[in-house]
Amino acid sequence: MRLGQRITLFRYEEKHEETFKDQLLSFQLPPEQAEFTGLPEQTLQDACTDAGKMGVVIAQGDRAVGFFVLHTGEDIADFFQDYSGAVLLRAFLMDYACQGQGFAKAAMALLPDFVRRHYPEAEQIVLAVNERNIPAGQLYARAGFQDYGLRRSGSKGTQLILQYVLATEPVAPAAHG
Repeated sequence: MRLGQRITLFRYEEKHEETFKDQLLSFQLPPEQAEFTGLPEQTLQDACTDAGKMGVVIAQGDRAVGFFVLHTGEDIADFFQDYSGAVLLRAFLMDYACQGQGFAKAAMALLPDFVRRHYPEAEQIVLAVNERNIPAGQLYARAGFQDYGLRRSGSKGTQLILQYVLATEPVAPAAHG
């Protein structure tokens, strides 16, 4: 990430539509990445209407550079059976035009505090990553996600279930969120 390009994470809400909806819906990925995640055009509406899901924008100022969904409740049992106290990270992506600038790494560094702030009861963050999606798996490993050997058979192959245990240290007040 270039100097001075601080990013923020915030919950996507109706008040953000004017600034961010068109940007999110215009995100693009090459086919070799798109097979592993859902673009906002596929995930945004559900994240806005499903009470168990939260759409999260990764932004640099007024520019959306990425998006993901946080999912809680018993609906995540297909991914992680011990879902109580877990928050599932889904559909994490960076717009192709914004890749290679350190935004994903920065977003992953902000993620634990964001989850603690919005889900104070959460004990861990979990995610499923296709074993063929090596770049994403490496990003998650560098961010502190651990592979304890859990696997899931997905429509596009075997998925590794990675876990990030949330420490209990206090969360600093947020400027955005």
